[in-house]
Amino acid sequence: MRRPETSPIPTPTVDLGYPTEQHGKIPAFNNIEEEAEFWDTHSFVDFLDDSWAVDNPIDPELRKEHRLTVRLSASDNREIEARAKSRGIGSSTLVRMWIRERLDQERKAS
Repeated sequence: MRRPETSPIPTPTVDLGYPTEQHGKIPAFNNIEEEAEFWDTHSFVDFLDDSWAVDNPIDPELRKEHRLTVRLSASDNREIEARAKSRGIGSSTLVRMWIRERLDQERKAS
């Protein structure tokens, strides 16, 4: 399947290491467009023998973040999801924004 001409590939904001080297049956690529076209027409499963596990450590800055579980009624959850969708963001992102706004208000008030 070929990528539609109306869907441009975003320009990477980091160096992705092109050109790449050939790895077994996986060819070398000169740029992201060549690689995208190849993977659009091939399955990674066909190249498992030419792959290997890599160490992908979690960024230490991400480890500093904490998760908080909050129970919500079904109706509150639906409303949050609808409001987040209307803004084009995820519900957890919206709730995080609201919490930051409220913390800022509380800091200013004290």
